[in-house]
Amino acid sequence: MTDVLVVGSGGREHALGWKLAQSKKIGKVYYAPGNGGTTNNISIAVDDIDGLAKFASGNNCLTVVGPETPLSMGIVDEFTKKGLRIFGPTKKAAQLESSKVWAKNFMKKHGILTAQFEIFDDAKKAKEYAKSVDYNLVVKADGLAAGKGVIVCNGSAEAVSAIDKMLVEKSFGTAGSKIILEQRIDGIEASYIALSDGDMAIPMATSQDHKRIFNNDKGPNTGGMGAYSPTPVISDSIAEQIQKNIIDKTVQSMKNDGILFKGFLYAGIMLKDHTPYVLEYNARMGDPECQPILMRMDSDLFDYVNASIDGTLSQSPPISWKKQSAVCVVLASKGYPDSYPKNEEITGLDMQDTHSVVFHAGTIRDNNKVMTSGGRVLGVTALGDSLQTAISNAYLRVKEISWPAKYYRTDIGKKGLLF
Repeated sequence: MTDVLVVGSGGREHALGWKLAQSKKIGKVYYAPGNGGTTNNISIAVDDIDGLAKFASGNNCLTVVGPETPLSMGIVDEFTKKGLRIFGPTKKAAQLESSKVWAKNFMKKHGILTAQFEIFDDAKKAKEYAKSVDYNLVVKADGLAAGKGVIVCNGSAEAVSAIDKMLVEKSFGTAGSKIILEQRIDGIEASYIALSDGDMAIPMATSQDHKRIFNNDKGPNTGGMGAYSPTPVISDSIAEQIQKNIIDKTVQSMKNDGILFKGFLYAGIMLKDHTPYVLEYNARMGDPECQPILMRMDSDLFDYVNASIDGTLSQSPPISWKKQSAVCVVLASKGYPDSYPKNEEITGLDMQDTHSVVFHAGTIRDNNKVMTSGGRVLGVTALGDSLQTAISNAYLRVKEISWPAKYYRTDIGKKGLLF
């Protein structure tokens, strides 16, 4: 039996640990630092790589990394040097996410379809360019910005304002010291996540995220307000295109460049005229996509984590999935993604049903009470024999849970009903 250390404190990490704990080959699952819904929490921060390595070594743990920050800092490189087993990409491989400039140049070099773009670190030149083009732009911060460093613009005035926000006002700190101006592709957005061992990649179930804070995709981007799986947006033929022309090409091109990508490879896709374009890469599982995907996974995740580390995915069978749909509705605190109240008591978590699991994110435990501690607080995730049933099951559970500043979108999954 192997013990596992899950690094992170969000809904994604709670879901990863929940799924891993179902394996008969795993003993204890620890979380560092975890949240109010996880057990065996270790108070080590995600960026304390030495502390995490000491704990993993002392407790003979295999480590699974959830969030992007420790990956971008090189946690995998450090653990590997110490002879510790760890799941996730190296610092060089994680550049696909930690630097959007690096990723765009990589796609351009290897002929991976993405929007046309220019890179700037000078606000005056960026604004001149924004005013000179006759199409809408998306302004992106180069570095990590917790899923919020992307501003989708209507017209040059909005682009100029976004440029000022990043390069002049430094709203995203050093993450926005370089920016990308790219042509806005209008289409249907979806998430495609695969599991790679550096040599090949096998697909996870398809999913679709809901990034904007308000219903009907209005308002600013967030880390994600909900997701569902599978999505009819990605047909079998489009999935084949994405796997061959994006995922496989990315893994092979990185290998040819001397970089092995191991771990979850996430491509944020925009579909226009049945053609998939890469909006961005993530070097880890999506959050909240992780929650409905893992609710539907029938296979033992631990087997695939080990195969990824060992480079033996080619010997693994395809992952088995439940035929049911799954929907995750994120419950946030009013004011997110800007400022929001904390330390409010959450009630209604005790209800049990066979359809749903409540994954914790921004929560802490105070004696016997669960309190809010973040913007995205919970991910209520439910299964159903159809997408509509999964949606209904999720929202039934959502209604049971409350705290004063509770906020959520009421249209998660509805995009999938249009097909």
